[in-house]
Amino acid sequence: MSENNRGILGKTAQKNSAEWLDILFEDNHIIIVNKRPGEIVQGDKTGDTPLSEIVAGFIARRDAKPGAAFIGVPHRLDRPVSGIAIFAKTSKALERLNEMFREGAIEKKYWAITASRPQKEAGELRHYLYRNEQQNKSYAYDKERNGSKEARLNYKLIATGDRYNLIEVELLTGRHHQIRCQLAAIGCPIKGDLKYGSPRSNRDGSISLHSRSVKFTHPVKKTQIFITAPPPQDPLWDYFVKTTE
Repeated sequence: MSENNRGILGKTAQKNSAEWLDILFEDNHIIIVNKRPGEIVQGDKTGDTPLSEIVAGFIARRDAKPGAAFIGVPHRLDRPVSGIAIFAKTSKALERLNEMFREGAIEKKYWAITASRPQKEAGELRHYLYRNEQQNKSYAYDKERNGSKEARLNYKLIATGDRYNLIEVELLTGRHHQIRCQLAAIGCPIKGDLKYGSPRSNRDGSISLHSRSVKFTHPVKKTQIFITAPPPQDPLWDYFVKTTE
């Protein structure tokens, strides 16, 4: 599949996703993949093939395994988001990764493109997010309310262009649609994110949010892992990559 076609996949194209699988890191215990926007990490009601199954199938074929390869999912990325997706290849790694994500032991940074600039170029955002299950949407409040959960992130404006800005986000908690909701709450909805206030969609149905890097201690080997994922090929992303080099 050509680089120019790296957008949301239809069901037919999803069957061939392993042909371009972008593996950022792999050993006997974990595999880290650069997810394309439009892919689902784990199976859902759409019935589309999830990335977890694509990775498992790829490993089974590559390594000539007689049965299905084990792939565990310790975290998720929203369907329209791109970037780093971590999978476990062993049950031991999955158990420890689950614990690390719960304890906040994995440093995660995201890039978000927004049309509006935050009033302060850097800071911490602290809200209480309430998830509406029926709408599949979260709402941010300044004070705790029944059913809400505290959400915290650090942000920094790292580049600007003629019409758009690049914000780097470090997640301190992991809540439903957290970055999308909290940036929208300060008047900076992510480009293409109609659900949270962007005026128009991106042509491929994505939103301009990318899981840029992760830093953590290997769950089994205890070595330090630092991974950076290139954003999707797109003129605006390309501009910001060059600007931040």
